[in-house]
Order: sequence, then C-alpha cells, then structure tokens
Amino acid sequence: MKHILFVDDEAPVLDALRARLHRMTDRWDMHFVDSGAHAIEELERGGFDVVVTDMRMPRMDGAELLRVVSERWPDVIRIVLSGYAESDQTVRLVPYAHQYLSKPCEPKQLETVIDRCLRLHQLLRQQNLRAIVGRIKKLPTMPRVYTQLRTALANENVAASDVAALVAADAVIAAKVLQLVNSAFFRLARRITNIEQAVSYLGFVAIRNLTLSVEVFSNWPERNPAVSLNFEHLQSHAHLVAGASRTLASAGVTPDDALLAGLLHDIGYSILTQECAPELAKSIETAVQEGIPLHEAETRIIGASHAEIGAYLLGIWGLPYPVIDAVAHHHVPYSVKPSEFDLLAALATAHSLVPTDDSTVFDTKIVPDPKVDAEYLLTINAPFSWTEATRRVRQCLEAEGDRS
Repeated sequence: MKHILFVDDEAPVLDALRARLHRMTDRWDMHFVDSGAHAIEELERGGFDVVVTDMRMPRMDGAELLRVVSERWPDVIRIVLSGYAESDQTVRLVPYAHQYLSKPCEPKQLETVIDRCLRLHQLLRQQNLRAIVGRIKKLPTMPRVYTQLRTALANENVAASDVAALVAADAVIAAKVLQLVNSAFFRLARRITNIEQAVSYLGFVAIRNLTLSVEVFSNWPERNPAVSLNFEHLQSHAHLVAGASRTLASAGVTPDDALLAGLLHDIGYSILTQECAPELAKSIETAVQEGIPLHEAETRIIGASHAEIGAYLLGIWGLPYPVIDAVAHHHVPYSVKPSEFDLLAALATAHSLVPTDDSTVFDTKIVPDPKVDAEYLLTINAPFSWTEATRRVRQCLEAEGDRS
C-alpha cells in the first residue's frame, strides 16, 4: 500500500476527493485533513509517500506546509492542488512543490499524476536517495548563462528566440521552465517540450520572476573543490548530444523531445555535485582505478547512477515519461527490452556517436561506456542504418562546429 495525504481547509473538497478516489482504496491508504497543522501531525506518525495540498489555507498555507515537508520529510513527493494561480505565488511554490494541479481537477488526472509519482520509486528504490533529491530547493546554474539571461530579460526589445536560446544553454534553467509551464495552473491543452514555445507561453514576466528568485537557483562555481568536474564542458557535451538526438528523431520520436532528452541527460551531475560530492569523487576514483565506466562506479558507491538520479528528479517535476525513461537508461539501453526505435534509442545512439573526452569534464581519463552499434539499430527496427545515423550525427557536429 502507498500512503497519500490530502490537505484542504474546505470540508466539501475533502469529501469530494474521498468519494471520487474511493476506488483506489485497494492500492492507496488515503488520509484527509483540514489544515497544515493537522497534516504535520499525520506526517509525524510517519509513512507517507505523497502529500497533496491546497495553496490558500488559513494560518499555514500550502507553500509553508510544503516547505516544512521538504525539510523534515524530504523523500515525500509534494503536489499542489489549488484554484489559486497568480504567477508570483506560483513562483513562490517552485522551490517546494514538485507538481502543480488546478481545481477543478478530474479524478483520472489526479490519479494519473499520483500514480506516475509512485512509479518513480521503482526507478530510485533507496529512500535515502529519494530524500536527497526531494530536499533539493535550488540547483546550480552556470554564472555566465544566468547573468546573460537576467541581462536579456531586462531588455524590453529582446526576442523570445534569444531568451529561449539562453534558457536552453543551461539544463537546470530549462528543466525548471518546463516544469513551470507544464503545471496545470496554466491549463495547457497539451504538454510543451519546445523551449521557445514554453518561453512564449509563460511570458517574460514569469521567466524574470523565476530567474530572480533567490530560492530557485544557486551559483555554480567554476570548479567544485570536492569534485574535479568542469560543468561548462559537461554542458557543451549535453548540447552536442541534444543536437545529435534531434537529427535522429523520426517516426514516433519528436525532435523537441529528442533535443530535451539530450539536453537533460546528465542533469543528475548537478544533484550529485551539490549533494553527494564526496561520494561522486570516490566514484570517479573507483572508475579510474578499476577501469570501469563511471555510471557503474556510481551505482556501487552511491547506490544509483547520475542517470537514474537525474531521471527521478525530472519525474517528480512532471516532465514527459519518455524523456525520463531515456535519461534513466541512456547508459544501459539494452536493459530495457527493445521493441522499436524510440526516444531512448535516439538518445543512446547519439550518445554513442558523439565523441566524448572525459578528461576535459572530469580532469581524468575514464573508461567509456559500451557503445550501441549497428546490431542495436537492427534489433529495434530503426528507420535508418548505422551508416546513415553516423552521417546525420557527423553533419550535425560539423554544423555546430561552424557556429562556434
């Protein structure tokens, strides 16, 4: 049984939730309380997996409740269900709420969001690792990009395409913008994965409020003293993989999803460098000493790889499941039973074809991952050959080199 806590100061709302979700009682142990104080009392008794709270409540509102939950019970997934959607209050929730749903909310939509969150436990089984990800309020951004974005947003004549390019230049900012725009507060008819569309839909005011919030982003130092990781080079690698993934998009893989998966595939390093620096340093040391891929050393030392940890974060932020799945398994695509050319296949193929010099990222030479090859594309009935994939990626890399 999974344990879900619903919080709302209006008794009719709780009664309606209780009635509409009654059919889930064979899978969920659901508790319904009418205030933040009562919610904390329930949480102190322990054992909850998800908290769903209203925003506007007397004495302790939803943002304050989720702040407390994030500090005391960080492994609990936090969802806002509210009819209150002013942009400044929405941004106030960004450090504490993982997902946002608007009232009225169809029972099926609520069930789906909660169920997807619970399924993420299969991706990151260790409670301590879920707590590490769950207590994150801010993630580091590259100072150069962050400064350029703030400068651009201060310019009244800046184009949405220019802002989108800066948002896409930093994986953390991009993920946060997409988390915000896809929240149900904005009542989109479909999920947005195109960054320029997200910027245009949110508007510069919301983007500016997000980037100016000191609770959302922190500065990323040029070098973390505990870990020899060059984030600029890591981001450069992510952009090359993103471009290559997009060139391989076909059939059921949209170019926007492919670009996004490539851009975010290493976001787990933002978490590990900030929250588990000694363990990441030990993983790098182990990979070098034993001659094994870094993701294998991470799993041994930390309990999960940067790919799985990053995918879990993207999952609780509500990003599309194909992106989560691709990020989680891009180092081990064979671990997922292949059936067709999908987003994971596009990302894994791009990751294999983009040259990577780990010595520029980690200041040391690490054994590369096993690469996917022509046989892999045959097993998943890819719509093109390995030769054609290689040609497309080479052309993409040459174009990127001309631009730089």
